[in-house]
Amino acid sequence: MKTRCVFSTPDLATARTAMMVARQAGIPDDDISLIAREDIELQQIPDHLMIGRTDFYPAAARGVACGGGAGMLLGLIAVAVPPLGVTVAGAIAIALAGAAVGCWTGALVGLDVPDAVHRKFKDEIEAGRILLVLDASKERLAVAGPAVLASGARHLPLHAHPEVPQLAA
Repeated sequence: MKTRCVFSTPDLATARTAMMVARQAGIPDDDISLIAREDIELQQIPDHLMIGRTDFYPAAARGVACGGGAGMLLGLIAVAVPPLGVTVAGAIAIALAGAAVGCWTGALVGLDVPDAVHRKFKDEIEAGRILLVLDASKERLAVAGPAVLASGARHLPLHAHPEVPQLAA
């Protein structure tokens, strides 16, 4: 299971050094992202290193789950009421329709909601700092975290959960 760890760097040079150190510690490129103010992102950060600014995908996934669950419940109720004449295949169709509608509405809502890292560290981003986001196992973060800190980055606590590795500053 992957854990998300966020670091703040004062400039792009420090962010690049921190990324290099994370790679050397065994974190693959796909698990490394950068977040910065829009003017910095557009000019200096390659697209493949940026993560989305909105909650589009998580909101769409929640919409599929909620819409599909609600559709399945309504489909089963419809099957249980004989005068409606809904078959099991009809219940499945109702569940799929609910999932589709849930996905669509969830995605639309998610387009207007900033992602969790943007919401929590808005002040850091606005101040012109570049955030380094690592998504890796606890074991890899335990190796990479101290090395990233030594490169000049500062750890930002994203979660207060005990299972998230707490890195010393």
